[in-house]
Amino acid sequence: MLNSFVLGAEIAGVHFNGGDIIFQLLMFIILMALLKKFAWGPLMGVMKQREEHIAGEIEEAENSRQEANKLLEEQKAILKEARQEAQDMIENSKKHGENQRQEIMEAARQEAERLKESARREIEQEKQNAVAALREQVASLSVMIASKVIEKELTAEDQEKLINEYIERAGEDK
Repeated sequence: MLNSFVLGAEIAGVHFNGGDIIFQLLMFIILMALLKKFAWGPLMGVMKQREEHIAGEIEEAENSRQEANKLLEEQKAILKEARQEAQDMIENSKKHGENQRQEIMEAARQEAERLKESARREIEQEKQNAVAALREQVASLSVMIASKVIEKELTAEDQEKLINEYIERAGEDK
């Protein structure tokens, strides 16, 4: 019975050949061993390298992302600092402008006071000049009137004395 199984048997109309099955099984095992040694091993090595390469790329990408985030934070800090410096410069410029405005206003006030004082002195000088001119005119008119009134009764010395008295009284009235 074993011979018939090994050599071949026919069961229910199907021809069964045991030698072919063993040969194919042996060939399949040899093929699997060859595939494992020459195809599966290198293929797994390539897959392992590919996995390591992808893991390295992922790690490198993560490092790059972290470095980019770090640079972004540094740039944000630099930008914030620059904005603060610009704001400080604007504030300083405003303060400087305000100080200059105050200085200009003070200088203008001082100049106006100086001009007013100068005008007052000039007015006072003109007033004194006008008073002196008026005294002279009054004196000459007084002399003329007095000379007509008392033409021959007063001497030149008496006339001069009268004029001086009149001038002194005119100065005291002021």
